[in-house]
Amino acid sequence: MDEIVKAAMAKWPNVPHCYGWLALDARGNWRMRDERCQALGLTGDIIRHPTLLAFIARNYTCSDDGCWYFQNGPQRVYVDLAATPFIAHTTATGSFALHHTEQDFVPELVFMDRQGHLLLSSGNTLAQLDDRDLTECLTWLSLDHVTASAEDLLMWLDDTNNTGKLQLQPPGTHGLCLDVQRCEEHQLMHEFGYVARPRLETVKQ
Repeated sequence: MDEIVKAAMAKWPNVPHCYGWLALDARGNWRMRDERCQALGLTGDIIRHPTLLAFIARNYTCSDDGCWYFQNGPQRVYVDLAATPFIAHTTATGSFALHHTEQDFVPELVFMDRQGHLLLSSGNTLAQLDDRDLTECLTWLSLDHVTASAEDLLMWLDDTNNTGKLQLQPPGTHGLCLDVQRCEEHQLMHEFGYVARPRLETVKQ
């Protein structure tokens, strides 16, 4: 967290928090949601200013009760999450990085839900893969040691008997090979303990 932010928090400790105005979409875009967007249920405008994006990334953190927020000076700006607290994408070297910081991201666990979302975790960090990169990742997935097709994935997801081993092996991670686990939509939200839409009435004061 920036030192200037820490100083502002100490100087003005009781500034009211902000809810609903900032969102993170499923492709890693920060979106500003004004009153009109909130009232109409719109996704909001993508924030594109590089300095502001870097400032948000440096001061993005989580409360003890699983609510993610951007510490904007003395004020917490809580974030609505369309998917997970972080979004990952593939890199040119055949690995993964986090959208916010472009930091390399080496997963420890891999999940896929019935909607076909690929989710990666390392420690307490959970990131859904940008859907635009899923096609590339198909070449990194194998089912019983054979490259998996889209049809194979659909069959694996629908297989209630849990037969067949689906594995992810990104080429740029020096031999990393991880079993892919099935999960239900929103299951990991409960397991990783994050809140998708923090609001005043649900946030611990």
